[in-house]
Amino acid sequence: MSTTTNAAPLLDVRGLTTEFATRTGAVAAVRDVSLTVRRGEKVAIVGESGCGKSTLALSILGLIDKPGRIAAGEIELDGRNLVGLRESAMKSIRGKVVSLIFQDPMGALDPIQTIGAQMIDTLRRHQPGLSRKAARARAVELLREVEVPAAERRLDDYPHHYSGGMRQRVMIAIALANSPDLIIADEPTTALDVTTQAQVLSLLERVVADHGVAVLLITHNLGVVAEFCDVVQVMYAGRIVERGPTEAILAKPTHPYTQALLESIPDPARIGTRLRAIPGMPPDLSAMPTGCAFEPRCFFGNGREICRNRQPAPVAIETSAGPSLVECHFAAERAARTNEVVAS
Repeated sequence: MSTTTNAAPLLDVRGLTTEFATRTGAVAAVRDVSLTVRRGEKVAIVGESGCGKSTLALSILGLIDKPGRIAAGEIELDGRNLVGLRESAMKSIRGKVVSLIFQDPMGALDPIQTIGAQMIDTLRRHQPGLSRKAARARAVELLREVEVPAAERRLDDYPHHYSGGMRQRVMIAIALANSPDLIIADEPTTALDVTTQAQVLSLLERVVADHGVAVLLITHNLGVVAEFCDVVQVMYAGRIVERGPTEAILAKPTHPYTQALLESIPDPARIGTRLRAIPGMPPDLSAMPTGCAFEPRCFFGNGREICRNRQPAPVAIETSAGPSLVECHFAAERAARTNEVVAS
């Protein structure tokens, strides 16, 4: 998998903090997060449920409702800062420049409108000069592109007439309708069985390659990441704790959380051995520890004073697959053990 590392970022998130007002004070679900996605690049955000992945995606799309708000940072999409834009301006960007594929297509699609009506509405909202006849013809093309059989006839069906996998194909078609530069896919295969998941993933990979679209994939499935993504960003307790090329992160993870995630996945090579579960639970975001958020669950640094009392700074690691960045006090020590080179 290759990336155009010299290209200017399509999406550039810098120091993003998203918080929610509660009776006991503000709670940050996303804490000082920075990431980039370049044109044609496929970037994964991985982590357990509740780590802030979906909140990050909704922040980028300007869909954080009260009592939530973006408290700090910038979100630039193709050079335009999205933070603070009026809703009318964001509506012109959503679906046109950036699209979203939801985890649950049945919840995202309108059950009382035909698939065709929803696709035509999406097309004409961003292309007001497009006639209804032309929009319908384009909708048929899109359904054919995502391999929905008998596309012209199925356009007049309602969402409940489609299987789960076919509904997700419709969501991909709608996401591609107005030729966006970026697609954010929030757990797009989680609700599907393994066979259908593989089919949808293969389809998504083909259509984004054909259209040259960048993808930000929100997932907890590291198997999907290994097959699909160029870059991995590992998120824990609202922060990115490790980032780098997929090959490097999955082959030689440096952060203990990333290693623990990988060791909790069934592996045919370890048949007969028990999976290594991550002990404990993610921290309460309203009472974050002073030091490393992963320290209470960490098998490597647990109990060390520096981990309990000081937030780790990012450490750059040079790997054979490219540079990685790790937030761990012992990143240098762990990298040295795997024969990687510590930059600084």
